[in-house]
Amino acid sequence: MSDLPIIVAPMFLVSTPEMTIEAGKAGVIGSFPLLNARPAEKCAEWLEKVKRNLGDKPWAVNFICHSGSNKRYVEDFELIRKYEPPIVITSLGNPRDVIEVVHNYGGKVYSDVSNVKHAKKAAETGVDGLILVCAGAGGHGGTLNPFAFLSAVKKFYDGTLILAGGITTGRDVAAAKVMGADYAYMGTRFIPAKESIASEEYKQMILDASIEDILYTNAFSGVHANLLIPSLHRMGIDPKTLKSREDVDLSHLVNVKAWRDIWSAGHGVTLVEKQEPIKEIIDQMTREYKEGMTDVIPNH
Repeated sequence: MSDLPIIVAPMFLVSTPEMTIEAGKAGVIGSFPLLNARPAEKCAEWLEKVKRNLGDKPWAVNFICHSGSNKRYVEDFELIRKYEPPIVITSLGNPRDVIEVVHNYGGKVYSDVSNVKHAKKAAETGVDGLILVCAGAGGHGGTLNPFAFLSAVKKFYDGTLILAGGITTGRDVAAAKVMGADYAYMGTRFIPAKESIASEEYKQMILDASIEDILYTNAFSGVHANLLIPSLHRMGIDPKTLKSREDVDLSHLVNVKAWRDIWSAGHGVTLVEKQEPIKEIIDQMTREYKEGMTDVIPNH
């Protein structure tokens, strides 16, 4: 059993019940976006499967709590009420209604935020934890330095803090802990996992990529994201021709087609070098984490 303090991030069109289950069995917190399971009936099957396999072990789901962007808002909200996932990770919108339901059954709500303004707003709603999405995170990455962001949030918030952005190895996780984070939030490292439903082309692109292959742009949705340049080339898109988008269109968060061929990754992609089962990834990172903590805190 691992004592690695990480949450395997819920990744759109990547995360699966199998990933979540294997992560939980390996001693970390796995997760998946509710919208990865389509239709809602399939989502119910996923939730039942994870709950049956993990029992009392913690796991999480991602819920887009902005009804205007999430056409399945009502259905997914009721699935949370029925299946009681231990942790609900909210994106967009106000999580107050989710908090009430989740707290009623004894669960926790974490919200992802990419700046101090949004962190304060989320904290005021009573969430149990904040996921600080820093520079270098895959998908919708922020721009803030993790040292500065974490320190700024600690001034007004004493709940659980989860650090995201470019974290790839167990030593990175140890560094996050030393900085004062409770958990590290990791996505890119797990995209090529055996249990991932990412396409083989996507997985291979991750293995072949380096930090120089990541582009930070808001050209597609109006919200900045870290994307794989080779996936743009694959679609016949020249990154040099992309223009900043003035409006914000978040329909891609629920639109499978929008992300099927344009792929994201974080700055830590350089160190992802092979496809492995979740368990082997966790075992390796656990060894690295212990080595890292021992270096910083002798006899840890």
